[in-house]
Amino acid sequence: MPEGHSIHRLARQFTSVFTGERLQVSSPQGRFSAGAERLNGAVLTGARAHGKQLFLEFDNDLVLRVHLGLYGAWSFGGDSEFRGASSIGAPRRVGERETADDDGAASYAGPPPPVGAVRVRLVSEHGWADLRGPTACELITGAERDALIGKLGPDPLDPDSDPAEFVERVRRTRTAVGLSLMNQSVIAGVGNVYRAEVLFRHRLHPWLQGVALAEGDVLALWDDLVHLMNDGVRAGRIITTKPEHRSAEHLEASEVRTEDAHYVYKRTGLECRICATQVAMAEMGARKLYWCPQCQAR
Repeated sequence: MPEGHSIHRLARQFTSVFTGERLQVSSPQGRFSAGAERLNGAVLTGARAHGKQLFLEFDNDLVLRVHLGLYGAWSFGGDSEFRGASSIGAPRRVGERETADDDGAASYAGPPPPVGAVRVRLVSEHGWADLRGPTACELITGAERDALIGKLGPDPLDPDSDPAEFVERVRRTRTAVGLSLMNQSVIAGVGNVYRAEVLFRHRLHPWLQGVALAEGDVLALWDDLVHLMNDGVRAGRIITTKPEHRSAEHLEASEVRTEDAHYVYKRTGLECRICATQVAMAEMGARKLYWCPQCQAR
């Protein structure tokens, strides 16, 4: 599932290529036909993300809410004035890399015929965006958007978020910290990769109860997630290892090999980069959890 950094990159993408444009909106698949009809011809006034939720705001006071879920993805294309990643969404390969499309099409004569089950298609003068496979795709009002955001936890990628809210929500419960990090009402935008990696970086046992954590420990998790997730927004992929723990140091993010990008995520049975203990994997909250039994001992 795309984590919060990918959704914030999407919001930036829409802001860059569609804000201020009057859009043709359709639903080639047919499942969003009624909603597309209400948006067709409207101007996109803004795009914002909170956690894993994307909100596209239009001048007719309607908001398109999209949650990509496990399989959703946006694809983009257009002419030389239309820039950005050509596919952002469900990871197509390890590391959540994106397919770059920085040069634009040599000649643009409009969007291509829809491929697959395109839930929503947005078309401007210079380009298009197709949405496939989302968990949620609905029209809501601004008030409904605000109410939904109010139910979510603070977002590390939102500079206005209050880390004290995260600290309080983690420490008031006996829930394992590994579960709290995946609870979007505790912290918005963290997924399986960031959960495993930030716990390792702070040498915290995933099953440690929130009430057992010191305030400083939880605040340190927040600060590290702010750092890591902002790096993810810039790089378009999740890289959590420090240069000295990779096979080659001093590389740009785009040059870091997939096998060097993480400490424990999807490294079951491999040696820990710090202590050489085999990385372990277990089920936690119906998701796979990765950790080092030595570095993250209770």
